Amino acid sequence: MTQDPDRPTVTYADAGVDISAGNDFVRAIAPLAARTARAGADAALGGFGGLFDLKAAGFEDPLLVAATDGVGTKLKLAIETGLHTTIGIDLVAMCVNDLIVQGAEPLLFLDYFGCSRLELGVARDVVAGIAEGCQQAGAALIGGETAEMPGMYASGDYDLAGFAVGAVERGQVLPRSDVAPGDVVLGLASAGVHSNGYSLVRRIVAQSGLSLASPAPFEPNRSLGEALLTPTRIYVASLKQALAAHRDAIKGFAHITGGGLTENVPRVLPKTVSATLDLDRIAVPPVFPWLAKSGPVAESELLRTFNCGIGMIAITAPETADAVAKTLSDAGETVVTLGEIATGDGGVVYRGRLGLS
Repeated sequence: MTQDPDRPTVTYADAGVDISAGNDFVRAIAPLAARTARAGADAALGGFGGLFDLKAAGFEDPLLVAATDGVGTKLKLAIETGLHTTIGIDLVAMCVNDLIVQGAEPLLFLDYFGCSRLELGVARDVVAGIAEGCQQAGAALIGGETAEMPGMYASGDYDLAGFAVGAVERGQVLPRSDVAPGDVVLGLASAGVHSNGYSLVRRIVAQSGLSLASPAPFEPNRSLGEALLTPTRIYVASLKQALAAHRDAIKGFAHITGGGLTENVPRVLPKTVSATLDLDRIAVPPVFPWLAKSGPVAESELLRTFNCGIGMIAITAPETADAVAKTLSDAGETVVTLGEIATGDGGVVYRGRLGLS
């Protein structure tokens, strides 16, 4: 093809995609990824794919477990407030917490960052949070994808997705099939809303007349935006300690995400039993009474939308429940004996009421 020498040429940058900026970004985040190196992975960036050596990580006969997730419309709060440093922790948490509940140790993490135009400061803040989450989980950040797509995303918007892989030795997969009447349900406290239900949260904020810069009614020393961006708690380290000390006693974990206690607890129960949970025992974080009153939102809707103060549950044999709870407490968790397993149909039965006043 002959090119007209008098006709101006166009470049990828003219179309809104700056390859040089992308290269600068990779160089900027390389030290962040390097901090997540662990046995089995060096966390170096720049290849076409990331490698992981299961043998070097100490596994003998492992099964791989994979999880993928995002952070939903909580992203809109980060974008609207300009606070981007913790949303990456949420991204990692939503994936690695889903691995550890199956008994799997998180090994590696990859991220997808899509935007209209790459803003290096924003993107670096996001990836710094991802690296922090990976360090908390003990997972190596071994790669990812950054995509500039003008016309797909509005100016200033970005999107995130996370992908995690873990491993568990064959025969140690959770939940176990022997969950039985009399087993104890322990609840581990959440850090707040975590990363589910934000479409409802944002609607309540909009109708409250408050701005995200206003003092949070439930936490006046922080802005509403800052308080609602409190990151999802990563439970990996404490649950690993509990498994190491009490593997024979622990029968299952459940990560309390979208669907709340109502939908997530049954995911780890046989159809012949139910979980009876005492709502009076939950120390409900103050954000939930504010949401309930401002909505208003009924208790039943709260329980099937939000974690309501319990971000993780553990099911354990009754004779070792106190020991498991102590190990989790010693590992930094706030633990409550939430209820017990009884004969039933695989669902959840509630006693008492949430403390919403």
